[in-house]
Amino acid sequence: MMLDAVSSLGRWVREYIANVGFATRMFFALLGASGRALRRPRLVTDQIHFIGNYSLVIIAVSGLFVGFVLGLQGYYTLNKYGSEQALGLLVALSLTRELGPVVSALLFAGRAGTSLTAEIGLMKAGEQLSAMEMMAVNPLERVVAPRFWAGVIAMPVLATIFSAVGVIGGYIVGVKLIGVDEGAFWSQMQDGVDVWKDIANGVLKSVVFGFAVTFIALFQGYEAQPTPEGVARATTRTVVIASLTVLWLDFLLTALMFD
Repeated sequence: MMLDAVSSLGRWVREYIANVGFATRMFFALLGASGRALRRPRLVTDQIHFIGNYSLVIIAVSGLFVGFVLGLQGYYTLNKYGSEQALGLLVALSLTRELGPVVSALLFAGRAGTSLTAEIGLMKAGEQLSAMEMMAVNPLERVVAPRFWAGVIAMPVLATIFSAVGVIGGYIVGVKLIGVDEGAFWSQMQDGVDVWKDIANGVLKSVVFGFAVTFIALFQGYEAQPTPEGVARATTRTVVIASLTVLWLDFLLTALMFD
């Protein structure tokens, strides 16, 4: 019994180290193949449309409702201390610093990340990647790199849209429905939100999340077992690993940025 447990643990550690090594080699190979891929910008722009445009609706709608909730909860909290005029500042800081990058990254992982994993996994199952190699076409250069850089570019744009729509949602609830003074709402926001400390750090977070989520999705699809069950498991792993990675990176970046 004890030997079986030790054997299982050793096998898991060996597989984990092998996966980390394969992911590291693939990451550097992907960076090496990015130069040629970026010389064909049409490949990247097509993937930006596929990844970003098709994720826009869920990002915008989610941002609007998050803004609604922030407007309600923020007003009830600030009203206890007679500071409801700072509602705009609370909504803007919450979105630009945390909720905008984090929630949009989680939605991005669920919508675009799973799509990328399934697409690459099905191409592997259909032996399309092997066929490219037989024709002396590098799959990393032709298939993976354009999708990787499209995700990196699309993620901060989507996070910015999420935050902007969220601010509009907070404005609708706080000013139009509850009755907070409109001038105070916008002036407090303008005075309290710093372009570099708040907005730029939020954009930097979203860029890091874009790197992490897109690479995880592509790696899981690239190493998936070439079977329907293997692709399904890889898609599930993408959501789980990418979500946990986003939350861990958010804590790390917040500790570094807002010390």
